[in-house]
Amino acid sequence: MAENMVEVKHLTKVFGKQKALDDVSIHIPEHCVYGLLGPNGAGKSTLLKMLTGILRPTSGEITFDGHPWSREDLWNIGSLIETPPIYENLSAWENLKVRALMLGVSEARMRDVLEIVRLGDTGKKKAGAFSLGMKQRLGIAIALLNRPRFLVLDEPVNGLDPIGIQELREMIRSFPQQGITVLVSSHILSEIEQTADRIGIIVGGKLGFEGWMDECEDLEKLFMKIAAEKGGTRR
Repeated sequence: MAENMVEVKHLTKVFGKQKALDDVSIHIPEHCVYGLLGPNGAGKSTLLKMLTGILRPTSGEITFDGHPWSREDLWNIGSLIETPPIYENLSAWENLKVRALMLGVSEARMRDVLEIVRLGDTGKKKAGAFSLGMKQRLGIAIALLNRPRFLVLDEPVNGLDPIGIQELREMIRSFPQQGITVLVSSHILSEIEQTADRIGIIVGGKLGFEGWMDECEDLEKLFMKIAAEKGGTRR
């Protein structure tokens, strides 16, 4: 088994004449929370979409568990990118049932993930009546159904109230103990500080820093320094 669950090597993505990502290389160790930090439009979502097969790189390579990434690896990857993919006229259980039938997942696993995300007591309540935090947790439950080894979360705390943020933070921190490596993107410095073991800072499509959180004495100062040096924004 590889020491790094995911390695991104010299990844570049070009849209027309614009470089959304420019020669980015990151290393995501197994069983950790990796925080991808950057301002809005820095290229974070573009990178996450390439890791989950939504976009293809223009150049560079992605390695998953020691071998070149392929679409077969999606069976071991769960993701929540942008908005949760839920049917608002269905309950949490019914939303999971739709995906479970597609994946061949048992009802026992459905019950497990509902307990993991603390939605086991929602009964027949429609997802459209859920709070934003509950919808985010349901999206994560869907991402966990296939027992992924790698979980990708794109700006998961956006729009949540303090209680929702705390609940989600605790959940994310618990995943490595369950054998799940997590990549979480955010533009909120304090959130990455309290959640991540290792971080990468991306600004203007370029990686400005990668290292362990305990190497960062002043994350805000480091981030502002990189933002000033790199400048610019991307998709």
